[in-house]
Amino acid sequence: MHSIRAAILGIIAISIITPLTSGDAAHAAIRCEGPYQLVRGQGKIATPYCEDGFLAAVARGYGMKVSGNAIRHNPHKKDDACRLAGHDIRVADICAGHRDESDGRR
Repeated sequence: MHSIRAAILGIIAISIITPLTSGDAAHAAIRCEGPYQLVRGQGKIATPYCEDGFLAAVARGYGMKVSGNAIRHNPHKKDDACRLAGHDIRVADICAGHRDESDGRR
């Protein structure tokens, strides 16, 4: 009985969340300020979506041709962007775990 209830709740959750997270219409409503998403009534919240867009902007400042969408959908692009710009204090937290830290610095 408990597993059936859990399965039903899971299906309901997926059916509610999927329309909210799929397609460009959902992304068009997301407003970012740097790495933070602007959420009505809650202020600024760090989200992976906005962080990826901000990382792309910082990496472009270092000469990399990359978009937030490319970073979101290709982990290798995120690794490349972090290797290039991850030393920048603005994206150091975003790039944690994506940089090669074996450059001798501590």
